[in-house]
Amino acid sequence: MNARRTDLLELTPEALIALANAGFVKRAQKDVAEGNLPAIEEGEDGAIRATYADGHSTVLAPNSTLRDASCTCPASGLCRHRVTLVLAYQAQAQAHPESEPADDSGPWSPSHFAATMAETIPASTLAQAMKLAAAQPVVKLIAWQEAAPVPGARLPMCNVRFFSRSSLTHARCDCKEGSGCAHVVLAVWAFEQAEKKSPGFAEASVTLANAQAGGAPAAARLFDTQAAATLLERTHALALQVWLDGSSQPMLALEARFEEVFALAARLGWCWIGESLHGMKDLMLAQHARSSRFDPKMLLSALAGLHARLAAAVLVDGQAAAGELPEVPASQLLGIGVKGEVALDHLRLVSLGAQLWADDEAEGALLVFADPDTLAVTVIDRSWPKPKAGEPGMAIKSRRIAGQPVERLAASQVVTNGARRRANGALEIAAGARQTNVLPLSPRAWDDLMAPLRQASAVGLRDYLLNAVPDFARPLQAIEHMHIVPVARVGEWEWNAARQTLSAWLEVGEAGERLLLRKHHNPAAPHAIDALASALSGESGAPTAVSGTVTLEAGLVVIEPFAILTEQRAVVPDVETAASRGLAPAMLLHEPPALVELVNQGHALLARWMRQGLRHQAAGALQEAAELAAALERNGLAAAAGLLREAVTLMQAPEKQPLPGKLATLYLLLAEVARSA
Repeated sequence: MNARRTDLLELTPEALIALANAGFVKRAQKDVAEGNLPAIEEGEDGAIRATYADGHSTVLAPNSTLRDASCTCPASGLCRHRVTLVLAYQAQAQAHPESEPADDSGPWSPSHFAATMAETIPASTLAQAMKLAAAQPVVKLIAWQEAAPVPGARLPMCNVRFFSRSSLTHARCDCKEGSGCAHVVLAVWAFEQAEKKSPGFAEASVTLANAQAGGAPAAARLFDTQAAATLLERTHALALQVWLDGSSQPMLALEARFEEVFALAARLGWCWIGESLHGMKDLMLAQHARSSRFDPKMLLSALAGLHARLAAAVLVDGQAAAGELPEVPASQLLGIGVKGEVALDHLRLVSLGAQLWADDEAEGALLVFADPDTLAVTVIDRSWPKPKAGEPGMAIKSRRIAGQPVERLAASQVVTNGARRRANGALEIAAGARQTNVLPLSPRAWDDLMAPLRQASAVGLRDYLLNAVPDFARPLQAIEHMHIVPVARVGEWEWNAARQTLSAWLEVGEAGERLLLRKHHNPAAPHAIDALASALSGESGAPTAVSGTVTLEAGLVVIEPFAILTEQRAVVPDVETAASRGLAPAMLLHEPPALVELVNQGHALLARWMRQGLRHQAAGALQEAAELAAALERNGLAAAAGLLREAVTLMQAPEKQPLPGKLATLYLLLAEVARSA
């Protein structure tokens, strides 16, 4: 047998899982290992026919995907016969020395497909790609690397991966079409553009040039329009009113301002600005409803991040107009060209855990999932009205999403053909056995997840966070800084009754590396602390990995756990039912450095000003700010001290327009000090 289909020889088991599904691949691998191979025939035209012992036959024509292959079995879509055909073809090719193996040992780029796309891609698909390229989307590219040999492109709403260096047919997009779509064309153009600018790059972000869209004229500066100027002005006015009158002011006073800026952002197509504004409003509503998910630091961060995102966009827009090439283009900062929602093709999701919440009027659950194929993190955020007095209640974990109880979905692997994803990663999945299957989360379910989502050591995670692009310069996500780390051993842990916090040292990676696990009591999940303590104690077997949101405190990695994998099962503390247990009393497990304590004082002061309003600060608050500024200066933070003094001066001046910018800069500066001090 002289194998000529090099595209099939290049498909690894991981590629087949992405192109089909894990169940079919495992079944096919078992059949091949046991010698249950079909009879393989290769036609002159390159078509492969596999005839099976059960009487069924499968034909895979050249330039056809697995989904396009024909099979005589009764399956309505993909089947194991299609996958077995590829593995059997590979096995027989390896058994014959006259077959030439695919040359997959060195670097390659999908850019080489650009020269042949006019012949291999339908004209209608190319036309659609040109229309999408006209919006100049920003595409993040990950080139071939020896440790990660699958080049990929992350478009504003889709991810494209190239599994074969000899055929574009096996490029996989996670949109509804799956392959051969306009997104694949955009990804090839982006690789071609990046290779011309930076040959041999490892990672790059490119703004797709208008030249790909048929020579469309260059776009004018984004901030030269009246609509853009009005949005900047109105957003600044909104932030100033929040600071002056406080986030505790009635929302009715801010409703008109919010609606105006929402409409302006939508008209301009600035997706991330609109999402930022919606997030800010949601946090203020959560504060008014006394929600367990509200944190003053989150609102401070939202206010500061919105200001920083707009300020950075104005800066790089000016650089681009002057002929300079900014590292992050303004279109990426603003979210131009990002669709609001997209339907996804066959999707496999692995749960990373959940958090429950409740307020005066509603309750809800935030479930976090990872896509093993793209490492994209998505969330399902669902809420329900609280039952009124006298009405029968239901535990949040017993509520249903996509036909499944929250407690089951939070500790599951999900395979669905009925998912839709919003720009910020929020997900909706359809109910029904025909569209969505739910399987338990096994103790090894996270093994297929790779960096940067899964980090092998505390030092590696710390370095990744320190070198990451600031949040305000990245696409806005429903959850940020979600990571998985392996657990080698659980160290000392304590319960601080005063702070209502459980803390524990976790040894991670090499000997001596450790991070701090910290979970605050959540009234919406009354058993979470006891469940976490049970998991740390090894009652379900020794913990092997933990997932959660990660922050840095003076270089120390701190993780808020969403789920823990043990030797026996997955533990999602917020949805567990656990018996009350005695907890180790506080023993000062970790004392933050003095500089971090000083930063915390600064953030607490800003949070109080934001909540109460600058107009309502008495002389005592100004004196407190002056003393804090002096302390900051004594500890070497002269820039932060200067910003705080300028803010105090502006609070007493008739002209207060610069206040939002000064306070945003102060917050971000203090946050960076706390991260890296």
